Amino acid sequence: MPDSGGKQCTGCRRRLALTSFAADRNRRDGLQVRCRGCVAEYGAAHYRRRREALGKKIREKAHVPSGHKECRQCGGIKPHSEWHRNATASDGLSTRCKACRAVRSRAGHLKRQYGIAEAQRDEMIAAQAGVCAICRKAPAVHVDHCHKTGKVRGVLCFNCNSALGKLGDDPDAIRRAIAYLEGNVWKPTLEAPGVCQRPS
Repeated sequence: MPDSGGKQCTGCRRRLALTSFAADRNRRDGLQVRCRGCVAEYGAAHYRRRREALGKKIREKAHVPSGHKECRQCGGIKPHSEWHRNATASDGLSTRCKACRAVRSRAGHLKRQYGIAEAQRDEMIAAQAGVCAICRKAPAVHVDHCHKTGKVRGVLCFNCNSALGKLGDDPDAIRRAIAYLEGNVWKPTLEAPGVCQRPS
């Protein structure tokens, strides 16, 4: 077990703080034997050799200032505050920036929840001229689906989507709400003294 004073890297042979080593559950001390810097250098060299063996072009790494990292997805160079932590990564950070991970997460949610891709959702929004299918005023942002069949019906604004949910997706309740708004207020009918007709 390494002491609190640090651990020696088997690559560069330097004694470094424990935070300089990525996690490794297979090791007794729970840390990799090489420091993050050595692991990153080894990975870069291995990548270069593999690309050369396949006859493929090697992408030159951009100059990344200290405290920054290049996103694998968007190619942006951003400060470490724009990255989620990943204890198993060589540098302790995720391979994609927070913004790219959020986009990927939204795409995954659409696929899991509604069975559609972002392109399909965007096509629906375009077909609705970018506005809610019900109020036709606010931007269409929430995918609406039937809770019984799971079928996607359209894209609504927050208020209209919420209204359908609060009315239980019940067409009869919505018809009664329309009648109410048009001034046709339902009033109970007495069947017997003190007994009202049950509303339909």
